[in-house]
Amino acid sequence: MGSVVRVDQYRPARSVVDEAVATLAFGGVLVMPTDSVYGIGCAATPDNPAHGRIFDIKRRERSQTLPWLVADAGDLARYGADVPDYAVALAVAYWPGALTLVVRASDEVPLEYRAADGTIALRCPDSPLVRTLARSVGAPLATTSANTHGEAAATSGSGVEARIVAQADLTLDAGPAPVGVASTIVGCLGSAPVVYREGAIGADEVMAAVHA
Repeated sequence: MGSVVRVDQYRPARSVVDEAVATLAFGGVLVMPTDSVYGIGCAATPDNPAHGRIFDIKRRERSQTLPWLVADAGDLARYGADVPDYAVALAVAYWPGALTLVVRASDEVPLEYRAADGTIALRCPDSPLVRTLARSVGAPLATTSANTHGEAAATSGSGVEARIVAQADLTLDAGPAPVGVASTIVGCLGSAPVVYREGAIGADEVMAAVHA
């Protein structure tokens, strides 16, 4: 049975951060708040057994990949390769925030975390807690929404399914997520951005930022 700890994701207590970092560092699965919705994740380190556990807990096919939550906007250049200028402009406009950018993965992304087409989805969330965790553990967090695959994403700690809380190692409950809507996903692989999923940020806002 996983434990549940209350946290303020904008001013997290050091003791909570330390417990969460220890969970991640020792190959654990963490349920955490973000600015958009609640996520279930692990440290994106090579051969981490928690990576596979997330798919089992979520009941999701392993042929799919997990987006990464990164600590800083500069991680776009670190984990992305041949990143187009418009992707950089989007990161400047909306990171930290509810925008996920799909880019070609750099050599620093282990093969097991890349999509079949060699891409990686990156987001720098507007959550000091999550960014502190990624920075402290020394790796991005491979994360997906904390719900059974096909079900609605949890927008509060109390909304996370009991089954998922039980199977994770630690759940951080920060109450309602501030945005309460999944991130917008934008493909940044060609000459122009492609909105794969319109979420918290509208497609018109994405295009306006690109052409600003």
